Amino acid sequence: MTILDRIEDPRDLDALTAEECRMLAAEIREFLIAEVAKTGGHLGPNLGVVELTIALHRVFASPRDPIIFDTGHQSYVHKLLTGRKDFARLRQRGGIAGYPQRSESEHDVVESSHASSSLSWADGISRAFSRRALGDPSQRDRHVVAVVGDGALTGGMTWEALNNITDDNDRNLVIVVNDNGRSYAPTIGGMARFLNSVRTTAGYRELQEGSERLFSALGAPGRTVYRAARGAMRGIASRASGNQDLYSNLDIKYVGPIDGHDLEAVEQGLRQAKGYGRPTLVHVITEKGRGYAPAENDVADQFHSVGRIDPGSGEPVQQASGSSWTSVFRERIVELAEADDRIVGITAAMLAPTGLDLLAERHPGRVIDVGIAEQHAATSAAGLAFGGLHPVVAVYATFMNRAFDQLLMDVALHRAGVTFVLDRAGVTGPDGASHNGVWDLATLQIVPGIRIAAPRDEETLRELLAEAVAVDDGPTVVRYPKGATGGALPALRRSDDGVDVLRDTGGGADVLFVTVGPMARLALAAAELLSEQGITSTVVDPRWVVPVAGTVVELARSHRLVISIEDGIRVGGVGTRIRQSLRDSGVDTAVDERGMPDEFPEHASREELLSDAGLTAERIAADVAAQVRGDRVPVARPESG
Repeated sequence: MTILDRIEDPRDLDALTAEECRMLAAEIREFLIAEVAKTGGHLGPNLGVVELTIALHRVFASPRDPIIFDTGHQSYVHKLLTGRKDFARLRQRGGIAGYPQRSESEHDVVESSHASSSLSWADGISRAFSRRALGDPSQRDRHVVAVVGDGALTGGMTWEALNNITDDNDRNLVIVVNDNGRSYAPTIGGMARFLNSVRTTAGYRELQEGSERLFSALGAPGRTVYRAARGAMRGIASRASGNQDLYSNLDIKYVGPIDGHDLEAVEQGLRQAKGYGRPTLVHVITEKGRGYAPAENDVADQFHSVGRIDPGSGEPVQQASGSSWTSVFRERIVELAEADDRIVGITAAMLAPTGLDLLAERHPGRVIDVGIAEQHAATSAAGLAFGGLHPVVAVYATFMNRAFDQLLMDVALHRAGVTFVLDRAGVTGPDGASHNGVWDLATLQIVPGIRIAAPRDEETLRELLAEAVAVDDGPTVVRYPKGATGGALPALRRSDDGVDVLRDTGGGADVLFVTVGPMARLALAAAELLSEQGITSTVVDPRWVVPVAGTVVELARSHRLVISIEDGIRVGGVGTRIRQSLRDSGVDTAVDERGMPDEFPEHASREELLSDAGLTAERIAADVAAQVRGDRVPVARPESG
């Protein structure tokens, strides 16, 4: 039996010796590499927090002392130490989630996987504990711990929370800054420079290197004495070098910097912070991908998130077939920027994942990384547009939710020519509820003057991106899903207002399918099934789904039933917009909106989630046929002759 086999609850850690804890850390790394290689997932972040997580659970009593992981992609070690060791279906239906999830364990507190929110959660929980302790003294010894990465410190919400936390010091709140110098990519900005100065300061670096040499030279008795003194020596070095100046200015206690892979030092620092009885920041320096050479040597993102890989080499087991949506954008934005020097890119700490890395490589200075600060990105883009440029803000669709106010009031109200490119739009699958991009169509289309495009294949993405950056009198959005673009879907013809007709019976039809982006494939398959039952269909791709094109309205006038298909939520979605446009134009054709329910999608594959929502060709064809044959919808027949 391994030491990991013996850990079913965090309190099982209490009986371990220091040497057993180090052996446990090694076992956890071996486990993570072997298991995540089979399923894919966030490998690098978890390899970097093994010792830190062990120390957290030895010092604090979860769940009585809640541990809140900012973002949560580094919670695999936490899951292992709280009894969740079956990683066989990680991020798959029926398996454990890739982020904290309350339904899995009482040890999981915050499910949202959006960065920079942990300190606000911790502030609220610690205030609640303090308030409850007024009437119940047993609550006074409860602590709240927030684990926040240095990348998340670039988000404004973190600093709003810090300002509020330091306004009331009578609370048991510990903030652990997991400083590895990276989010997806190296962390940028003034805070990153400050932390880097701490990480590379001569006093800290020389002490770390010298102590490791001394440790290796000592025998077992000497090592015991050395471990006891090492944390204190580092604390003295930190204070002497003035590295806590920033935090002392915020009126918050500071402990560190601490080598995040030195279990005893981390544990000592956490116990010190726990004893203060006031908000305290513990600065822990870690290495993303620690202990796994392929991750440590990956300069791009140190295996932040991987698919299935060979555990020995780190190479992907299966190469993706065909072009991905992101790769098409990556190449096309460079082409457009080379033809128009007004185009600049903006990323929120996700340069490579969103595809702006090639533009940054080819044209240094024309891509701005604002850190994890989508709100700032949107308003800064409005300023760039006012200054005569055309900014392209590339973010994951789920993160666009955070910048809605800025899009509405700073970009749209001022009619700023800004293009938002939303990667991972619609149903993404394995990353779970907060990473599915199913809300963008419903939320963004209420913005006055906005234009939203949804390409169905590689060629229409190239076209629509060019059309979007040519608009300078208001915001444009180009949204596309995760994964491969699939084969080309050529149009039979294109209307004057840009609507592509993909299927046409040539003499009228029963059903008009209006599709959003790649859902065109689903509509074509459903139309083929209906044709086998004698029900005729027209299939159109509006390309620009908001506002509704006049051609869609006129085609609806000549059909008996309109079926809209989107992979966003139905409530307030494109189908709803089409229904309104028909009513405004006096068209009484029935509209059946097909999309995702207004629920948080659980982690599962994209195909499973679409099937759950009835978004399959077979289900749609069966439902349409039932409507037609049930005479609930009059049937239009082609004229003879």
